Amino acid sequence: MTSYSFAGAMLIGACSSAVTPLYHLYQQSMHLTPFWITVVFASYVVSLLAALLTVGGLSDYVGRRPVILASLLVNAAAMLIFAEASGVGQLIAARMVQGLSVGIGTTAFGAAILDTSRTRGALLNSVTAFLGLTVGALGTAALIVFAPDPLHVVYYVLLGFTVLMLIALWFMPESCTPKQGAWASLRPHVAVPSQSKAILARLTPANVAAWALGGFYLSLIPTVVASAMHVASPFVGGIVVSALMLTGAIAVAAFRHWPARRLILLGTSALPVGVAVSMVGIYEQHVAALLGGTMIAGVGFGATFSGILRAVLPTAHAHERAGLLSAFYLQSYLAFAIPAVAAGLSVPLIGLSSVAYVYGAVIIVLAIMSLVASLRAER
Repeated sequence: MTSYSFAGAMLIGACSSAVTPLYHLYQQSMHLTPFWITVVFASYVVSLLAALLTVGGLSDYVGRRPVILASLLVNAAAMLIFAEASGVGQLIAARMVQGLSVGIGTTAFGAAILDTSRTRGALLNSVTAFLGLTVGALGTAALIVFAPDPLHVVYYVLLGFTVLMLIALWFMPESCTPKQGAWASLRPHVAVPSQSKAILARLTPANVAAWALGGFYLSLIPTVVASAMHVASPFVGGIVVSALMLTGAIAVAAFRHWPARRLILLGTSALPVGVAVSMVGIYEQHVAALLGGTMIAGVGFGATFSGILRAVLPTAHAHERAGLLSAFYLQSYLAFAIPAVAAGLSVPLIGLSSVAYVYGAVIIVLAIMSLVASLRAER
C-alpha cells in the first residue's frame, strides 16, 4: 500500500503541474493574456483549498480507499475536460475540478503512506508533492517537443495512468478502520493555538515568500521564458519549473536530519540569493543564469517548507494539530495564488519583465525579514 500511495500522490501532483508548460501554447491558440493565465491558476488553488478544508480529514472516518477512489475519478474527469477544452472557461472548469481532486487525494494518499510506513512516512510525504510537480512539468515539456498535438496527448497519457491506478486500487487493502463522525469532519476547522501564534507570525514572511515563489513559477514563468526572454521552445519553461521542484525535493530529503532552526536559516538565506540570480538571468536573457538561480531558490523553498512545518507543528497539542495544519495550508495556498493573480493584473500596466523584477524583490525582502527575525530569536 505504501508504494501505491506514493505513486498515487505523485500522479496527483504530476497532473496538477502538467498544464504549466502548456500555458504558452494556450496563449497562442486561445489568445490568453497573462491575467487569464493567472486566473486559471488561481481557480485551481481556490478549489483545492476548499477541498482541503472540508474533506481533507474524511478518510480518517470512511477509510482511505473510498476517498482515494473519489480523488482518482475526479482527476479522470479533469483530464477529459482539459483534453476537450477550447476556451478559457473550460480551462477554468478543468482546473477547478483538478483542484478538488488534489485536495481530496493529497491527505488520503498522505495518510495511507503514514498508515503503512511509520518510519519513512514523514519523509515520503515531504517529497511526493515536489517530485510529482517535477515529473508533471518535465514530462509535459518532453511531450511538447516529441509528441504530436500535446494539448491533447498530455492529458490522455495522464488519463491512462489514472485508469491504471483505479484498477490497482481494487487490489489494495484498506489501511484505516472506518469510524463515526464523517459528517462532522466536513466542517472546516482552522485555529492557531495561543502557544503557536508567536512562532507562526515570525515565520509567516518566509512561508509567504516560498509559496509565492512556487505560485509564480507554476503560473507565469513559462510565459516569462517565452515572452520576456524570447525563448521559443516551451521545453525550456518546463525545465525551469522542474528545476525548482526537483531541488526542493532534494533539499527536503538531503537535510531531513537537520533541526528546524538550521533548515529555516538555510531556506531564508538561499531564497533571496536564488531569486536575485534568477532575476539577473531574466534581465540578461540568460537561461543558464535563470536555471542556476532557480536551483538555489528551490533549495530555499524545500528547506523553508520543511523547517517551518518542523518548527510550528510540535508547538500544538495533539488535538490542536489539525486546526493548526489547516491554518498553515490556508496561509500557504493564499500566498500561492493571490500574488500570482496580482502579478497577472499588473502585466498590462508595467510589462511582464517589470512584474517579474518587482515580484522577485518582494520575495527577497520577505525572506530577509524572516532571516533577520530568526537570527534575533536565536540571540
